Amino acid sequence: MSKLIDGKLVSAAVKQDVAKKVEELKSKGIYPCLAVIIVGDNPASRTYVNNKKKACEATGIISKEFALKEETTTQELIELIEKLNNDSTVSGILCQLPVPKHIDKNLILAAISPDKDVDAFHAVNVGKLLQGVQSFQPCTPAGVIKLLEYYDIPIEGKNCVVIGRSNIVGKPMAVLLMQKNGTVTLAHSKTKDLKSVTSKADILVCTVGKADFLKADMVGEGAVVIDVGINRNAEGKLCGDADFENVEKKASYITPVPGGVGPMTVAMLMENTVTAAKIQNGIEL
Repeated sequence: MSKLIDGKLVSAAVKQDVAKKVEELKSKGIYPCLAVIIVGDNPASRTYVNNKKKACEATGIISKEFALKEETTTQELIELIEKLNNDSTVSGILCQLPVPKHIDKNLILAAISPDKDVDAFHAVNVGKLLQGVQSFQPCTPAGVIKLLEYYDIPIEGKNCVVIGRSNIVGKPMAVLLMQKNGTVTLAHSKTKDLKSVTSKADILVCTVGKADFLKADMVGEGAVVIDVGINRNAEGKLCGDADFENVEKKASYITPVPGGVGPMTVAMLMENTVTAAKIQNGIEL
């Protein structure tokens, strides 16, 4: 039976640390502020935005919401972003994804100032990540690293397998594990004999987005399983990518869904907002 990695516990510790940093900045006349843009009325997006607001309240970060109509154009959204880029009271800007299909997502992400890009999606920040330059780290992969560190799970020299090569999680996850001296394999839909690759992993991160994708026979005995997926099963119940009931029997550690990686994503966003406030005020990271 594996040990559960408690994302709620670790995220609470991260937010507590962020709250202290926010108080230190406020004592210097610096007030970290996160501007969140939501376009349309996607229920999942609304839930995520509300969670970010609560996290801001818990850490003392000022929260500004900009709720735009579904029919908002790419140009109108860019104009708002440029206004926020030039607003010295705003530390970080986040545009909640997905945006409606008629909006060019890439243009939107490129419009956010790299110094205010708390999601770390801008090409400049992706480049810094690859170079190992200290700046923003994508929230979900950074949260995974924080979980492993909190539970004293060593990464150095370990065989790490990431399933999924998205720009948001898979690719940056592989980079962060490499930076911690893990030996990383980035597996995906074209990987031959996926089971033979995943079963050799000491640390296995699944970011596929398919319920019950990761079966017990794909996991080696004693592996650490990090389940990044958020899905609904046939009964409509929230679940991850792993067949939890059976994978749990083989893993040494496993993240549950919900309550695993999810809370960490929001906590790391708060940390990135503090980092943004420091960058904009010339304070060393």
